[in-house]
Amino acid sequence: MNSPLNRRKWEPYVWLLPSILLISIFVVFPILIVFKLSFSEISKAGVVGGFVGFKNFKEAVQLPAFKTVMINTFIWVISVVGLSTVLGFIVAMVLNQKFRGRKIARAILVFPWATSLVIQASVWNYIIKYEYGNLNNVLLNLGIIRQAINWRMSYQIEFIWECGVGIFVTVPFVAFCVLAGLQSIDNSLYEAATVDGAGFWDKLRKITLPMVRPSLTVSTVLNIIYVFNSFPIIYTMTKGAPANNTDTMITYLYMLSFYDRKKGPATALSVIGFLILCACAGVYMMTVMRKEEE
Repeated sequence: MNSPLNRRKWEPYVWLLPSILLISIFVVFPILIVFKLSFSEISKAGVVGGFVGFKNFKEAVQLPAFKTVMINTFIWVISVVGLSTVLGFIVAMVLNQKFRGRKIARAILVFPWATSLVIQASVWNYIIKYEYGNLNNVLLNLGIIRQAINWRMSYQIEFIWECGVGIFVTVPFVAFCVLAGLQSIDNSLYEAATVDGAGFWDKLRKITLPMVRPSLTVSTVLNIIYVFNSFPIIYTMTKGAPANNTDTMITYLYMLSFYDRKKGPATALSVIGFLILCACAGVYMMTVMRKEEE
């Protein structure tokens, strides 16, 4: 007969069991399946064959667009995560101050984050249209420009617009994460620092940043994963055109699998992306933990 001590020992695992089962079925199991497929022969019809070793990985890295896609993915993640973190932090600092209309400002900030990414990308596509876009119409009516500007004259500029939209929809998430951290800081810390003669930058460096670091860590790690796997913005705005020059890894492997029917290299690319994400998240977490220990 189990003693109360033994029941108390195993009870937490019993309560965690449903969550563990759900995670295993919907997360772990699909990951294992993709890893298996990446080492298997897959026909254009999706029929899985035998073990082929690293053949799919070799084909994936030898694809003509692979280098361009990897560079685009790196630029996309760094620019969107980096700039949205900086801007989100600034917005959170502003919204943490007391001013008239603060609640309305916070409500407005939610809209870009809560709205569907497909809708956001479609609206921005319309705004920057050359012929009848709102941006050109506003600038012409204000007399700032004399003729319409082609805001999408090259794939480099189109990719910049995609990054801009990515930053626009990501800033609210960072801002609210940081705002939650700011509101947990005891105001007496700032009052004591003021008495000691500390200025704004001293308070920011010695009080604000250390106290909101956990919130920043969570938002940054989640953003790296979220932005890396972001599909709707790029696919809706350009579909990777022209010639995959505006593709990231996620949109490219989708096109590779469902349009080019190269399912083997596509599964290999998905595994490469998964490993890159694990490495980035691991390095970032280790760096943050090391700083906290110091």
